[in-house]
Amino acid sequence: MQKKSETIQGFLLVLPSIIALIVFIYGFIGWTVRVSMSEWTGLLPNYTWAGLDNYISLIYDPRFQIDLRNTIIFTTCFVGGSLLLGLFMATLLDQGIRGENFFRSVFLFPMAVSYIVTGVVWRWLLNPAMGSRISGFNLLFQNLHLDFLINQWHNTPIWGIAYIAIPAIWQMSGYAMAIYLVGIRSINNELREAARVDGANEIQIYRYIILPILKPVTFSVIIILGHMSLKVFDLIVAVVGKQLPLDVPAIYMWQATFDGLFFGRGAAIGIILLVSVALLIIPYLQYSLKNEVQI
Repeated sequence: MQKKSETIQGFLLVLPSIIALIVFIYGFIGWTVRVSMSEWTGLLPNYTWAGLDNYISLIYDPRFQIDLRNTIIFTTCFVGGSLLLGLFMATLLDQGIRGENFFRSVFLFPMAVSYIVTGVVWRWLLNPAMGSRISGFNLLFQNLHLDFLINQWHNTPIWGIAYIAIPAIWQMSGYAMAIYLVGIRSINNELREAARVDGANEIQIYRYIILPILKPVTFSVIIILGHMSLKVFDLIVAVVGKQLPLDVPAIYMWQATFDGLFFGRGAAIGIILLVSVALLIIPYLQYSLKNEVQI
């Protein structure tokens, strides 16, 4: 009887959170799905059933095709760059250098800055202006007589979105470094010593021992950074504003919903973003739960 009473008390304790979750998360997701299947345009709600018309129109929408291309380029550059730089910094810190705590704090500091602040700073650093208005990296290259490195940055066709990934890499590589460093430090040092006794050098130790063991860590970082890149919005707006060549689904969703008042289309883009993020997160959660059960 006492156990049943404790169960009821525990349920009543979490009941407000469950209600809030149902209403403000799943309730709003359901409402967004309904709006995405309507013909709602303008300020007045219009729930006339449209089925999958909004989704089908997005498939053939040239702007949405540009968004998908930009998302793929940005995600590849952002995730790949953060992984490589994070692993490199973690490897350096793992060598037991003097002042490790200081350098670890320096590497992690950009993560504490919001994307808006990062975008404002990097907007000046990646300024594509030339002549008397040259600034940022281009001005540095000019003063160092490295004129061949001067370029238009995000005004470069197609690959301009790749340059926008540089600020994101600067901000989140410290996070990848921290995760990798924890993973490296958790590896039994006896494995390294045994490899050294067998004649392996440090490069071979990292290639054949440490990196294979870090595969679950790499997978986790890819999932976390990948879902962040899929819904990027504020960084791009802060650096370049709303430009079609650098457009992404989140910006298109904002403009379709709040600028153009195409609520049905904007909701459809939002659901597509939700599904794309879920396709990353759900397999990761299944993988994590499977490992916990095995442990």
